[in-house]
Amino acid sequence: QVQLVESGGGSVQAGGSLRLSCVVSEYTFTRGWFRQAPGKEREGVAVIRSASETTYYSDAVKGRFAISQDSAKNTVYLEMNSLKPEDTAMYYCAAGTVYESNPLDPQLWSFWGQGTQVTVSS
Repeated sequence: QVQLVESGGGSVQAGGSLRLSCVVSEYTFTRGWFRQAPGKEREGVAVIRSASETTYYSDAVKGRFAISQDSAKNTVYLEMNSLKPEDTAMYYCAAGTVYESNPLDPQLWSFWGQGTQVTVSS
């Protein structure tokens, strides 16, 4: 069973930055970040393929967020810049083996962290 532990959430004003971290207990083909705002469905934010480091982003965050990894530490990061109030959500780290060309679909993922809250005030 893959275990994931997120950290780095918090409160920030619009235009600010945060970096989320996720320690993954073992190697997985893909790792990603997802978010869920109150009353909304969980949505994909960013995904990285561990071996190739190919990245995928949702249109909502492209150009503002960056996913990266430190393989030696089995850690995946989400650098979030130019934050907007609409980025407010619980952010979840996920891991699995996702081959699909659109890996941002949450239903494709097997393992999840407990989530970390990000709140952006205007």
